[in-house]
Amino acid sequence: MAEQHSLQESGRRDAPAQGTARSPPTLDGLPVLDHTLSLLRGGVEFGDSVAAHGDVVRFDAMGMPFVAVYDPELVQQVLVDRNDEFRKGDYETSLGELVAPRGLAFTEGEQWRRDRQLLQPAFTPRHVQSFADTMVARTASAADDWAAEGTVDLRESASALTLDILVGTLFDIDLDAERGQVVREAMSALADRISGASTMVPEWLPTPAKRRFDRRMAALDEMVEALVRERRAGDGPGSRDDLLDTLLAAEYPDGSTMDAEHVRDQLVTFLMAGHETTAVALTYILWLLAGDSTVRDRLDAEIATVCGGSDPTFADLPALEVAEAVVNEALRLYPPVYAIYRQPVADTVLGGYELQEDQTLILGTYQIHRDDRWWDDPERFRPERWLDAGGGEDEDGEDENGEAADAEDRPEYAYFPFGGGPRHCIGMRFARMELQLALVTLARRLDFERVTETVEPSAKVTLDPGTVRLRVRDRR
Repeated sequence: MAEQHSLQESGRRDAPAQGTARSPPTLDGLPVLDHTLSLLRGGVEFGDSVAAHGDVVRFDAMGMPFVAVYDPELVQQVLVDRNDEFRKGDYETSLGELVAPRGLAFTEGEQWRRDRQLLQPAFTPRHVQSFADTMVARTASAADDWAAEGTVDLRESASALTLDILVGTLFDIDLDAERGQVVREAMSALADRISGASTMVPEWLPTPAKRRFDRRMAALDEMVEALVRERRAGDGPGSRDDLLDTLLAAEYPDGSTMDAEHVRDQLVTFLMAGHETTAVALTYILWLLAGDSTVRDRLDAEIATVCGGSDPTFADLPALEVAEAVVNEALRLYPPVYAIYRQPVADTVLGGYELQEDQTLILGTYQIHRDDRWWDDPERFRPERWLDAGGGEDEDGEDENGEAADAEDRPEYAYFPFGGGPRHCIGMRFARMELQLALVTLARRLDFERVTETVEPSAKVTLDPGTVRLRVRDRR
């Protein structure tokens, strides 16, 4: 009863009548190909076109049945309220088979629970807080390099920075330029391997994209093995309070530890996914900031007030409200994880629609974040929507910045850039702190000017912005 009321009263579309359950509306597709080409070529645009047909829509692509979900309250049911009824599913775990089958992002059930419990101590608030100074120091060093270059490929530069921060904090190591390039090339090869026409080629056919992926993953494996050897030959496991030590030395409740292949999969998962999503987010953040002088002025004023003539510290974060709002708004417009995939463990009903256990659910983060039912002027970059209005409401019930005065009634899962429920991103606190500190450190030191005037996000491993170039000037 409560669910049906929510569907009707909040403007959701095509909800079945109370007490009934039927199949989701289905998009007609081409014989044989169905919507494969549209999905592979259209990316987020294809998701937009699907969302126009309703909040729960079925379609076929790549020989698989999909059901797209664009209702925040149904997303909450899948990720939180009824999370035990849904699993990662075949579609997402097939990606894990390519990269790291036993990595935390791809395992299920008891294995996932054991690993999550084992790794969680590396991401406690106390532990994450201890990384703040390193994050700022490495960002400050990068800022000097960017200023010396004058014009930067922001996507590449942000990737190098976030990887440097990741290995310097979670793994307490330094990667030289060559090793850093190995990680970034592996990520690029993965994007090519699972994008476009490559996904339509039979698995046994050795395409250039597949051969390149195999070479670069082999190079990554060699590097990871070397890192483990160096730690074992040095101070040894247990000598440092970092994630690498946790992987090598921590014990499960039954006294067992991770074997070498399991350690490898966890390391690869964090090295690749841990820096990639943050690099993509930072790229969008700085590009958006470079295009909005009003927001930039407001951020500069806050930095001057809070930080004075110094780089930010962890203690400054609560007062850096504009910086946090800029991060939140960029993650709303351009969530690096643009969709979340789940699969029912058995036939079930969601929002009045019948779901089969072989169907893959696509929870449309990108589309929900831009839905005008939940967001005023959703396509516009407006960090002020995350701040207290401070000026009251006008006669239309909106605050002085145009955001609906009843925004507190917005469904919780109208915004979920880090997922939700038990399987929310384990590094969420780490990533948020990193993005806010990096933004403030870079903005305090540098001015940005767009060279790339528009971005066209593509749905790859993450919401890839492509090449984004900025002119950079040392403002000090």
